[in-house]
Amino acid sequence: MRSALRLLLVAIGSCAYAGLAVLGWGGFKPFFSHPALKTLVVVLFALSGVAFLAGGNLSSGVREARSNRWVLPVFVIIGFLNAYLPAYTDRRDLWTIDGDTIRSVGVALFAAGGALRIWPVFVLGNRFSGLVAIQPGHNLVTGGVYRVIRHPSYLGLLINSLGWSLAFRSGVGVLLTVLLIPPLLARIDAEENLLYSQFGDDYNTYCSQTSRLIPGIY
Repeated sequence: MRSALRLLLVAIGSCAYAGLAVLGWGGFKPFFSHPALKTLVVVLFALSGVAFLAGGNLSSGVREARSNRWVLPVFVIIGFLNAYLPAYTDRRDLWTIDGDTIRSVGVALFAAGGALRIWPVFVLGNRFSGLVAIQPGHNLVTGGVYRVIRHPSYLGLLINSLGWSLAFRSGVGVLLTVLLIPPLLARIDAEENLLYSQFGDDYNTYCSQTSRLIPGIY
C-alpha cells in the first residue's frame, strides 16, 4: 500500500507540474506541437519514474532538525511558480532569451540535473529523506559522487530547475532558480550541523576534503 500511495503521489505531482506548464503555454495542442517542449515532458515523466524506483522517504528518523522544515513549503511554492510562469512568459514573449537553441540546452540541463538529483537517492536508499534527519543505521557515505561534493542532489536540483527555465527561454524562470539558493543554503547548513553532531571529527575531516556544491569552488 505504501508503494502504491507513493506511486500515486509521484504521478499526481508530475501531472500537476506538466499541467501547469501546458496551461501557461496556452493548451495541449500548441504545447505539444513544439518538439523541445514535448521532449521536456517526456524527460519529466521519465525522471519521475526513476525517482519512484530510487527509494528514499519522508521520515523524521531517529533525530531531525525540525527548525529547518520551513524550507519545504518555500521549495514547493517556487517549484510550482517555475512550472507555470516560464511557460506563460515564453508564450507572451515576456523577458525571454532569444533563440530556439537555448531550448535544447535547457532540456539537456533538465535531464542532467534530474539525473544528478536522483543519483544520491540510489546511493543512500532509505537513508535519503525529504527531511533533515538521521535515519536508523545511518552511516557517513564518502564514496562515489560524495567523494567530490557533499550535496550532489541539491546541485542537481539547481541544474534541473535552471534547465526547465531555459527550455522556455525564461528570464523569470532563471530568477526563480536563483531564489531557490537561500533556502537551499539554509537546508545545507542545517544538514551539515546535524551530521557533525552525529559523526563529529569524521565529518569535519570529510568536509575538509570535499566541496559543498561546486567542485573546487564552493
